[in-house]
Amino acid sequence: MTINWSQERLLVYAPHPDDETLGCGGLMSKAKKAGAEVYVQFLTVGDTADLSTKGYSTADERFAEIKKVADHFRWDGWDVAFPGDEYHLKLDAMPRFEVSNSIERSSSLSIAELQPTVVLAPHRTSYNQDHQVAAEAVHTALRPSNNRLRHHPRLVLAYEEAADQWRYDAAPSPHLLVELEESDLDAKLSAMRLYGTQIHEHPHTRSEATLRSLAVLRGMQCGVALAEGFHVMRCLA
Repeated sequence: MTINWSQERLLVYAPHPDDETLGCGGLMSKAKKAGAEVYVQFLTVGDTADLSTKGYSTADERFAEIKKVADHFRWDGWDVAFPGDEYHLKLDAMPRFEVSNSIERSSSLSIAELQPTVVLAPHRTSYNQDHQVAAEAVHTALRPSNNRLRHHPRLVLAYEEAADQWRYDAAPSPHLLVELEESDLDAKLSAMRLYGTQIHEHPHTRSEATLRSLAVLRGMQCGVALAEGFHVMRCLA
């Protein structure tokens, strides 16, 4: 499968700041270099009791980090659907209709407004409740219907994070492997360093060593040096 990324408009859904980088930072770098448009829709940003040397991170710190990462990747736009602490880390307490409706039509970066050709979201088997809600809400918003009445992105992918390996049963293998150049992985690692409240030393699922190791593993599985893995939800050729 060959994708001409220069012709694509990517919309990435991230439950929290850093999920987009962990899941598809390499692909965002690759696509932007090719000439694609890249947009990121965050669902929540709030105060977080991080288990890190920095300790407690505030929403203001997280917004400042987003702005640095957005400049780093040269995103064409980004937005936060539900800012504040009311639903941060508890999206499962929000009516599912509100989340899906925001994704489908009511947010400034909705499917209806942006009409992306590629949508990326977390995988629904994550242990994190916000990731589960995001995955299922995107799944609902992109349900099949008459494409003359509703926009249907040609490619819908679920990205993986190393933390998704913490589960009751075996983690499903990705269906699509996207080759990365060393510069794409460097861009991903540099972005994680800009998320200073979130990156950790190894061993941790958000360490540089972990991100590089996963990229090497996915690359080995398709005979290249580096890659990112994705689960294909829709692919219209």
